[in-house]
Amino acid sequence: AWARGAHVDWPAVFAGRDARRVILPTYPFQRRRYWLDAPPRAASDTAFWAAVEAGDVDALGGGADRDAWQRLLPSLATWRDRSAVAGWRYQERWEPVTTTPAALTGTWLVTGDDHGLADALVTAIRAAGADAVRDAPAGARLDGILSLHASVQRTVALLGDTPLWCVTRGAVSIGPDDPLTDPDRARLWGLGRVAALEGRWGGLVDITDGVDPATLVAVLGGPEDQVALRRTGTYARRLRPAGPPAARRGWTPRGTVLVTGGTGALGAHVARWLARAGAPHLILLSRSGPDAPGAAVLTDELTALGSRVTIRAVDTGDRGALARILDDVPAENPLTAVFHTAGTLDDGLIADLTPQRFAAVDAPKAAGARNLHELTVGHDLDAFVLFSSFAGLVGNAGQANYAAANAYLDALAQHRRAEGRAATSVAWGAWADGGLAAGEIGERLRQRGIAPMPPARALAALQAALDADETCVAVADIDWTRFGAAFTEVRPSPLLRDLVTPADGDRAAAEERAGVDLADQLAACSPSERADLVLDLVRAHTATVLRHDSAQTVGPDAVFRELGFDSLTLLELRNRLASVTGVRLPATALYDHPTPAALAGHLHDLLVPADAETADADEFDTMTAAALVRLALEGGDR
Repeated sequence: AWARGAHVDWPAVFAGRDARRVILPTYPFQRRRYWLDAPPRAASDTAFWAAVEAGDVDALGGGADRDAWQRLLPSLATWRDRSAVAGWRYQERWEPVTTTPAALTGTWLVTGDDHGLADALVTAIRAAGADAVRDAPAGARLDGILSLHASVQRTVALLGDTPLWCVTRGAVSIGPDDPLTDPDRARLWGLGRVAALEGRWGGLVDITDGVDPATLVAVLGGPEDQVALRRTGTYARRLRPAGPPAARRGWTPRGTVLVTGGTGALGAHVARWLARAGAPHLILLSRSGPDAPGAAVLTDELTALGSRVTIRAVDTGDRGALARILDDVPAENPLTAVFHTAGTLDDGLIADLTPQRFAAVDAPKAAGARNLHELTVGHDLDAFVLFSSFAGLVGNAGQANYAAANAYLDALAQHRRAEGRAATSVAWGAWADGGLAAGEIGERLRQRGIAPMPPARALAALQAALDADETCVAVADIDWTRFGAAFTEVRPSPLLRDLVTPADGDRAAAEERAGVDLADQLAACSPSERADLVLDLVRAHTATVLRHDSAQTVGPDAVFRELGFDSLTLLELRNRLASVTGVRLPATALYDHPTPAALAGHLHDLLVPADAETADADEFDTMTAAALVRLALEGGDR
């Protein structure tokens, strides 16, 4: 009341409360506000659709038309959801491109082999102007590595400061007439997409029989980094809007439907959706089974919707246990559909991921999918749905193990289609209301331009994909301006060429210009001013990554880890500094230089040539000598 202008008798208000007067500062309060401002919303539109979703006929002015509104509401809600998700749909496409003979330099290592291809590649690399070897001593300087290994772990061991190209066979499909024969090798494509965001990387090439080694070598010197070589030509991978789906059928659940991860956040949403659609029998699998938090409540809810519910504890990576559950499916309700939502995260930079951490993420996701694929051969399935991830489709720094497992899921769906079996893989963005993208992970995704999708709309997109009988589709709510800026900080992305247009042209050129601008600033400074300029730059970007409002909150000698950095935010800081300085720092730079002052000193040494420092010192010596001579000539003892 007082703030609004009313008179308040303060002594009476505080009487008997042991209150006392204090002297306030003479300057305004220096507040910091950490809450985000909500964007303005159209109140009338929001209220209308809120009433539609709530089924509130009275709020819509039902009156004498209540019955008409009741009949119209479901159609309105469905139209609203489907129109909203139409812009969330994306698909992989393969675009024919032209390759020109490459002019390679330096020394290349060709490691592994594939049907005797290695020796032919060595010859082709030498013909392109570079040297090529099959073995290289530890520590040898290499300008490129061409790997024919199929193993994820062998590939991880090759990652470092040298650009790495991986060659696979049958790991991708460029279209219906090009069957995907080896989904296991698709893991390398998921791994490579993340490696491209974390450090030095070359690219991925999938080949088929009869490919000319010279054509493969030409790719190594070109702009594309995800390529398929076929007898019909060279194809580059692109991500493009999928557009609205064309319904071929009206899919509805029947018989028994199995949901892995069924008691988790996503699995529970799927189970409710299936029950509302009339699923007679639901089998929900999870590691904790009936003991999972909320399992009993979920069972009651699904039962009330008319479905019989069976919840079992099983690890989908355990083939024997999964087989026993499938054997117990009641004959009166045969298994007709599988929804594989199970998954787990164990994020970290590739350099920190052990074989055990790869296996822990692969087991519930990829191994579980393979077991379901093999164990349901004898079942008449009309839906085999794999919950994949946008991270597997395009890559996400810090999620190499997760991306590899999800890339396998997308490949498995294409492999099943080639065999004439049901398959739909959806590479999801972030779901709201729980799931793996909750909490800190969800906040990080929002900052990168990936918004959480309301479950009702995500499920509408799933229904549309099943009605259209699609094989692979991505569903994600992406702000491409923000996402593209973050995604191309390290290197350009031909994959997103149709979705992301950098404001200032090619990312590499922008980095080079930034480095030149900074070099000009440094050249105009004295030695001490240069050091201060670089330190201020590091502190400012450190504050930005930590979401602080001022660089003054970051002390020069503060340890990055103690400030709250983890491996992923350290990577973000490294990428930001690369963008503004034009200097490509190795992945270990922020570990080797763990404070802003130490990192600034390292950057200063890279940005300022040693001869510039020598010239500064020579100039200082000359000026000092001249001053001393002048003083001596003037007499006096200064």
